Amino acid sequence: MDMMKVLTRLAGAFGPSGCEGEISRVIEELARPCVDEIARDVMGNLICHKKGSGPKVMFSAHMDSIGLAATHIDDKGFVRVGALGGVSPRDVLRTPVRFRNGVCGMVSADAGANMEKPAVSDLFIDIGASCREEAERLVQVGDAAVFDTPTRGAADRVISPYLDDRIACLALLMAMEQLEETENDLYFVFSVQEEVGCRGAKTAAWAVDPDYGIAMDVTASDDVPGSKHLFSSRVGGGAAVKVMDRSVICPPALVEGLMDLGAEKGIPVQRDVLTAGGTDAGPIQATRNGVYAGGISIPCRYVHTPAELADLGDVRACAALAAAFASCKLKK
Repeated sequence: MDMMKVLTRLAGAFGPSGCEGEISRVIEELARPCVDEIARDVMGNLICHKKGSGPKVMFSAHMDSIGLAATHIDDKGFVRVGALGGVSPRDVLRTPVRFRNGVCGMVSADAGANMEKPAVSDLFIDIGASCREEAERLVQVGDAAVFDTPTRGAADRVISPYLDDRIACLALLMAMEQLEETENDLYFVFSVQEEVGCRGAKTAAWAVDPDYGIAMDVTASDDVPGSKHLFSSRVGGGAAVKVMDRSVICPPALVEGLMDLGAEKGIPVQRDVLTAGGTDAGPIQATRNGVYAGGISIPCRYVHTPAELADLGDVRACAALAAAFASCKLKK
């Protein structure tokens, strides 16, 4: 798999929370050769099944992204917006964006706003319209916009919008491609609406009813200047095996098992403690009578900005660790 080519395609696909149709179709095309069947549920989760007679293992990488939703169009044609997910107003100022129909614009803020600490209510998108009527021919209230910034390579690293979580979607696709025959009954879920409350993984886990669950996501990196060490992972350190975040405390035996599996297979691994934020592991763990759930994450700098950074070696390590776990002899 050409990692940069596929990642560029994934990162550029439209798919804010609640509007994941385009990214879902791209992933379905890439996943189909690797599995026995593919289905979508009512929420829109893409569920890829590789049949087996052993324990059910559910991997989940969310395919939705943060974005901005149009809430009002004023008389001069400026589009007021609300946040879809964890949008930092300061981080998105002067960012080019695009709507699903291809209309492009630029995020700006009121002239009187505190530019050091703007609020979402200060933001608007300038789509170049001269009046309300012109703007309404291009954009409707409720339409979502996403960052329209490029994906670029930087040595063996990548700078791109929406590495959260398209780079973990890439890692899961790579793991699926690497898999040989296994007795485990494998479900690869590309979930929806994670950025607004991990909603898709909750319904998918209820339907699959897995014995094991692994969330694949990005995690905050602790290697930038001035870090307060609220996180533990670093870019270039390998697959980050989740110990805990705000949504989950992983079973110690599963953490140790993944760390040992990495050492056994020669896969670089590190422990991941995240003091803010959560992943699909939370709702997976809490479904039905409970699931043995953990996480494999890709360290990422500048999460939820229009230009995130990650290491492609870490992606390879996460894919290899996920494939190794999927192939393990597991107990029901």
